[in-house]
Amino acid sequence: MSSTTVATGAALRPRTTTATDSARVRWGRRFQHGGWFVAPFLLLYALFVILPVVRGLYLSFTDANISGDHTRFVGLANYREALHDPLVWDALWHSVRFTLEVVPCIVVVALLMALIAHHVTHLKWLWRLCFFAPFLLPSAVVGNLWKWLLQPTNGMINHLLGLNTPWLTQKSTALLAVVIATLWWTVGFSFLLYLAALQNIPQHLYEAAELDGAGPFQRMRHITVPNLRAITGLVLALQVLASLQVFDQAVVMYDFGPGPEESTRTFVQYTLEQGFTSYRVGYASAISFVLFVIVATVALARMWLLRHREETAR
Repeated sequence: MSSTTVATGAALRPRTTTATDSARVRWGRRFQHGGWFVAPFLLLYALFVILPVVRGLYLSFTDANISGDHTRFVGLANYREALHDPLVWDALWHSVRFTLEVVPCIVVVALLMALIAHHVTHLKWLWRLCFFAPFLLPSAVVGNLWKWLLQPTNGMINHLLGLNTPWLTQKSTALLAVVIATLWWTVGFSFLLYLAALQNIPQHLYEAAELDGAGPFQRMRHITVPNLRAITGLVLALQVLASLQVFDQAVVMYDFGPGPEESTRTFVQYTLEQGFTSYRVGYASAISFVLFVIVATVALARMWLLRHREETAR
C-alpha cells in the first residue's frame, strides 16, 4: 500500500470530537450570535467598574494620598486602623439604623399604595403618576426640597402638624428627617414592583374565595400576601442594599456636613471625608472595601435564601 493511499484513508476517516472541541464550538456559536452585541458593554464595564475596583483594592494596602506622591505599601495597616476607629463604627451604625428604619416603612407604604392604585376605578393613571413621580427627581432636588419643608419656623410640615420641631438641628430627629425624605423619594419604585405583581395574581382566586364567603381581610391574608412573597423579598433586598449606601440626600439636607452632633454621618460620607477632606486615599479605599464586603454579604445571603426556597419548593 502506498503512502498516498494511507494519507488519503487517514483524511477520509472521521475525526473523533472531544469535549474540549464541543465546548469550543458551543462558545464560538454563542459569541457569534450575541457576543458582538455585548462586547461594547463588557469593554465599558471593565474600564469603569473592574479596573477601578482593582485599583481601589491595591490602594487599600498603601498609604496613598490624593496627590499620589510617595505611596508606600503598608499591608493590612489600613484595615486594622479601620477596625479600631470609633468613627467608622459610628458611621456604620448610622447607616444600619437608617436601613432598619426606612426599609420596613418602604415595604409597608409601597404595598398600601399599590393596593390603592390597583383597586381604584377612576383616574388610575393619576394615582400611579402621583405615587411614582417623586422617584424621578434628582437627589439634590429632594434634599433641598425637604430641607425647606422641615424648617422649624416656616416649614410646611410643622405648619400642617401644628409643631415647632427643629427637625434638622437636633440629634434626636436629624436622622429621622433623612428617613422621611428618603421614604417619600424612593417608595415609588417599590410601589411599581408591587403594582406589577398585584396585576399578575389570577383574578379567579379572588372570585373563588369570595364565593366561599371569604372577606377582604381573609382574601388579603390567604391570597394577596402569599402571592407577593417573592416580590417582597426582592424589594427588601434592593432597599437594604441601597439604604446601606445612603449618601446623597443626607449630605444635601445638612449642607455636606455630618449633621447635629455628627448624627447623620453615614458610612459612605465618612469614606469620602477621609479621601477628599483628609486626603487619605489609601485609608478611604480600605473603608470602602469594608462596606463592599458588607453589601456583598447581604447580596449573597439573599441569593442563598432564594435558592434554598426554590429547592425546598421542588
